[in-house]
Parts: sequence; structure tokens; C-alpha cells
Amino acid sequence: MRLRTPLALLGSALLVLVGPPLLTPRSGADTGTQIPGLRFMVPNTPGGGYDITARTLAKNAEDAEVTHNIEVFNLPGAGGTVGLARLVGEHGNGKLAMSMGLGVVGAVHTNKSASTLADATPIARITEEPDIVVVAKDSPYRTVDDLIAAWKADPAKVPVGGGSSPGGPDHLAPMLMAKAAGIAPKTVNYVPFDGGGELLASILGEKVSFGVSGVGEYLDQIESGELRVLAVTGPERIPGVDAPTLREAGLDTEFTNWRGIVAPPGLSGAQRDKLLAFFEKLHDSPQWKESLKKNGWDDAFLTGEKFGDFLAEEDHRVDSVLKELGL
Repeated sequence: MRLRTPLALLGSALLVLVGPPLLTPRSGADTGTQIPGLRFMVPNTPGGGYDITARTLAKNAEDAEVTHNIEVFNLPGAGGTVGLARLVGEHGNGKLAMSMGLGVVGAVHTNKSASTLADATPIARITEEPDIVVVAKDSPYRTVDDLIAAWKADPAKVPVGGGSSPGGPDHLAPMLMAKAAGIAPKTVNYVPFDGGGELLASILGEKVSFGVSGVGEYLDQIESGELRVLAVTGPERIPGVDAPTLREAGLDTEFTNWRGIVAPPGLSGAQRDKLLAFFEKLHDSPQWKESLKKNGWDDAFLTGEKFGDFLAEEDHRVDSVLKELGL
């Protein structure tokens, strides 16, 4: 048997003291962004914009090894305020985040919600995108001019569907369209749905004359020809979508939607910083950049207190628009 030298014994001891090699990010060594047990709440039904955003974020985070095994779950109701109430009730929970956007801002007003976004912890604004005005492929409305003519003739007989409650983006956009077309917003027959997934079935079944929703929610149906886009509500045309802006169609208005992430109140500084680091790393990943391009989303990244200031401004803006429209 070969005797071990004192130097060899010293080397063995050092290995014991040092321990195993550093863990890879997949095993959880990246303490800056790894949040074991992280959950994303979606405050509307599957298939809507908040749902697509949350599931895209979760997949990109997995692929980019920002963190792993994120659970995405839906808690729909009252335009997102049911989910907001749940979030606010999870005081101090640093492993919960909610996908949200302008629709929740409006729903807080129209549903007179006891919980408001001022009660939540602002994390990040993620994306911005225009809405689109869409009809089923067999709709008699071939252009936005056809639609506006019929709408002006009898607003009650031309119902418009949206994937948000009154006060949300899919409600505000057609109301601003109506005002620009000389139609009294109070006469508009708006039919709300809890997310773009529910709205889609009604557009395809022509239970509503037209729908207003985010472009990222209906790309597959547009490409397959099931839906026809009549107009884009933003300031510019959307690449790959053959439709004019509202201004190009003669309506002096424009509208864009945004989506973001909020967390429960009462987080420690460390919990908040961890979530901020998570979304900053995810935002910089090539996987997320590809998702922005694929879904037609504009990068509108804004974090922390600046996002909180933005939420306060949006709350005031929505309140003013609703009053201006008499709604």
C-alpha cells in the first residue's frame, strides 16, 4: 500500500474545507434572480393578454435560466380586481407577482374596488402595444369606413366586444373611436369579456359586430385569415398587418395599451430587490427580445418607483377620460 505524503493529506483537507465546485445557475446558485416557488397570477381567463404575457415571461425565464419552475395560474373576475384583491391580501409574499395593465386601472374605477394599485408594490412596466379593430372573415365590413358608416347609422345594432371591463383599454379605445366619428359614447353597445380568449369566440361567431383587442393576442387568427384587421389604434401601422391607423382612416384619435407586473404590499427591501433583479435580467435576455418581436410588442421597460409614478398618472388619466366621455 502506498503511503500518503503530508502534502497529499493537506490537499485532501483543503478540498474538504473548500467543498464541492460552485453550482450552476440551473441548480440555484444565482441568488440574484433565483426565486424558488415563484408564482405569476393572471387576473383574467386563459388566452387573454395578461395570460399570454405571463406565460411568455415564465417560459423565457426558464429558457434564459433566470429562475425555474414558475407556476402561472388564473384568477379571473371583475376585470382583474378579484386578482388584485388577492394580491393585496398576500402581504409580504415575495414569491407572488401579478400580470396586469391598463385594464386593471380602469376596472378599479368602474368596479369601485376596495383594493387599488396604490396598495400593491410596483415592479415593472413590461410592454406597450396598440389595439386592433378586427372582424370575422365573413363580416360585411370590409374596411373601417364600412364599419363606421353602419355604426353611425345605428350604434345599438353594431355591438363592439372587448376583452376588458368598462374603463379598460378594449373599452376606452372604441369609445374614443366613437367620439372621433361623432357617435355619442353613451350610445355605444359595448359587450365586455374577461380577456381576449373569451372575446375571440364571440368575434368568430359574429355575436359582436367587431372586436377591439391587442395585436399579440390574435396573430395566429390574423395569419390564418380567420380574422380581418380593419384598423390599428396606435400612431403607426403594424409591420405585417395590412391595416391603416385610425388617423389614416380619418378618425382624429390614437390609443395604445401597456402591461406590467405588480407584487403584494409589505415586501422587504431584499424581496423587492430580488424581483427587480429578476425582471431586469429577463428583460435583457435574448429570449425576451425575441418574444417582443414575435408578438408585436414594443419594449416599454420601466421599473420600481418610476413605474409607481406612472401607475399614479395612469389612474388619474383614466378617471379623467371616463368623466370626459360621460362614462
